[in-house]
Amino acid sequence: MLAVNYSTIRNNLKDYCDQATDNHETVIVTRKGEKNVVIMSLEKYSQLEKAARNAEYLAMIDRGIAQLSADNGQEHELNETD
Repeated sequence: MLAVNYSTIRNNLKDYCDQATDNHETVIVTRKGEKNVVIMSLEKYSQLEKAARNAEYLAMIDRGIAQLSADNGQEHELNETD
């Protein structure tokens, strides 16, 4: 992980974008008096998004299992169609 100030990024943007895409680096852009931002490859960003969605889905399953364990489930008939 690299931390670079805004002026350095502005003057060397291509180099830092290449670091993010070619070397899978995460680049933190520090900005004086402003909120910091991150530069990362689209591939890495997509992996993080997928992991977050999977975590939400698994948490939903865990809540369902907990409800069933606490006898808070509902029974439904399965209706099959042709």
